[in-house]
Amino acid sequence: MKPITTIAFDFDDTLVHNETLFVVTQERFYDLVAPYANAGDVHDRLLQREIANLHLFGYGIKGFTLSMIETAIEVTEGKVPAEAIQQIVEMGKQMLDHPIELLEGVQDTLELLAGSHRLMLITKGDLFDQESKLARTGLGDLFWEVEVVSEKDPETYRRVLDRHEVPADEFLMVGNSVKSDILPVLEIGGRAVHIPYVVTWAHEEANGHDKSSQDFISLDAIKELPAYLNGSGG
Repeated sequence: MKPITTIAFDFDDTLVHNETLFVVTQERFYDLVAPYANAGDVHDRLLQREIANLHLFGYGIKGFTLSMIETAIEVTEGKVPAEAIQQIVEMGKQMLDHPIELLEGVQDTLELLAGSHRLMLITKGDLFDQESKLARTGLGDLFWEVEVVSEKDPETYRRVLDRHEVPADEFLMVGNSVKSDILPVLEIGGRAVHIPYVVTWAHEEANGHDKSSQDFISLDAIKELPAYLNGSGG
């Protein structure tokens, strides 16, 4: 097996906290529309609306905010007041302006690995928001290349690796989503390390996936990555 020359990291929920902010905002949204609709119905309808809107808005806070507004109008049959819509807009702004919090061990691990490997960031989401968040982390100079993509599938990974002339068998992807960060990379002949986050968005769940049948490892925390690489010859 060839040595790993390039390590790519997912951003949200791998390097910085993200999904917990969405969960907190969703709870605020449910409370806001509760006087007008059934809470359980709102939860399911919001998820359905988010997924349906991905091809229009992509991933990220702005698309999520628009989906909340659309869901509020749908579940209340147009009865939601303008004041509530304004509150939803403010929720989105607060999310965009929320302080960036690195996961434990991220900075030390990246600084260590940057001395021995080329580091990439491959993340989904809104370009402006992701670039802003990365700048606020102060980690940007550690990455050889940064890619903000609309989807993480085998074709996207192939395109990114080809553009940067990275052989798939020398590439390692590190992320919290089995669906987006692990399985597509394995399909193109790369390697992957799964580091679960405390909560996963339902759309990122790899339903029906049997981890035992796949050639990847799961670590409890990013700080374990250097030791794993040393032990695996990476």
